[in-house]
Amino acid sequence: MDADAYLEAAVRDVLTGDEPALDRRVGQAALVLATAGAGTAADRLVAHWRVVTERPVTQLADDAVRARAWAMLFEARGGRPQWADELVPLDLDAEERAHQAFLTRKVSDLDGVLDDSPVAEVVSALAPGLPDRVRIALADGDLEQWAKLIENHPVPDVAALAATRALAPRLVAGADPLELGPDWPDQCAGALIAALRERYPTRPGSWPELVAAILRERGQTAPPPASEADLREAERRLGTTLPADYREFLRTANGLPDDVTFPRLLPAQELRADNGVVIVSDPALVLLTATGHAVEVDLAFGSTAHPSFRALLEHHLGLLEASA
Repeated sequence: MDADAYLEAAVRDVLTGDEPALDRRVGQAALVLATAGAGTAADRLVAHWRVVTERPVTQLADDAVRARAWAMLFEARGGRPQWADELVPLDLDAEERAHQAFLTRKVSDLDGVLDDSPVAEVVSALAPGLPDRVRIALADGDLEQWAKLIENHPVPDVAALAATRALAPRLVAGADPLELGPDWPDQCAGALIAALRERYPTRPGSWPELVAAILRERGQTAPPPASEADLREAERRLGTTLPADYREFLRTANGLPDDVTFPRLLPAQELRADNGVVIVSDPALVLLTATGHAVEVDLAFGSTAHPSFRALLEHHLGLLEASA
């Protein structure tokens, strides 16, 4: 597979294809990433697609082979990501038998043209079935032979590959039969997520939406919100009233875990004050002034004052999106 040509076509489909074409492309790309051992990149792509389209993830596993592929990959990974909660759990032993039958079934040129009527039996001799070499390689567990046979295919059938139970652990471990390389999966996921953002432009409106967007980009979960009693006690202890937007943040999430470029935001119980400035992070790199400004302290490049705490988090989200 020509990885660059594949990604160019995938981005084009996401930007300009109709919704069924977009869903097919995202589902196929997610499987490409997962079979390359990049489960985290696949999860990030699917999670973003689900948020912006608001369509059920069953759209990405709408036939037996694709549903089976995800089930085998999840087993090999040792668990299901959160986005897969909507998918119906499968009997993997039964699915393994069904997939082996699928791989070894002889393929006719008339497959799908005729139904199961007596006419089909009469004319089937016109196009007798033949083994499919690509499927037989999977049935034999010969990953290297499969890779050779699909080397020049623009869109290889990675669903049939991933659904092969004996091979799924090798894929998850990073066998990379498509020879995509270590950097391509993150580049692919990032490019397709950027295309989804362009097609479905949104900016978080409410505090829950903003916090959810940040945590989605980070791959984290939010702590529970602070109670009104927690906020009142913090203000009593600090001897000051917290800015309204910062209060709303704490009522949405009582602090946030740290990120590679952003410190841990403290819960209400750990807030500190120093000369009228409230320290809201650990280490003390994010401060709230008496005027409601949020200051990011950076000793190397200079500190930045944002007009509000929300403006600071919106800036942080923009940086996360750009880096993705």
